[in-house]
Amino acid sequence: QVQLVESGGGLVQAGGSLRLSCAASGRTFSSTAMGWFRQAPGKEREFVAGISASGTFTYYADSVKGRFTISRDNAKNTMALQMNSLKPEDTGVYLCGGRFVRNGATLERDYDYWGQGTQVTVSS
Repeated sequence: QVQLVESGGGLVQAGGSLRLSCAASGRTFSSTAMGWFRQAPGKEREFVAGISASGTFTYYADSVKGRFTISRDNAKNTMALQMNSLKPEDTGVYLCGGRFVRNGATLERDYDYWGQGTQVTVSS
């Protein structure tokens, strides 16, 4: 059983920053690719950023490139998402997902397990 727990969400003004964390347990974290998705009210879940098991490869949605940075610490079984220059359109529930393979992915259907999510609200 794999468990993912997100933290770090909150309310921030446009232009501000937040750092999200995802703590993993129950599986060899260093052999699993991970990613962040978000879901706004009334919208489908969308890919934000992904990272390979080793951390060598990272992937970003065009909407967050240059503003968000994904990283992982395999020694601590954690993944992070540093979010800078936040915009109101970044508002949503942010979820971390994991894969049972080492390669990263950008599609929701390629992820095998999920956390419960953490709310991010960016005010204008």
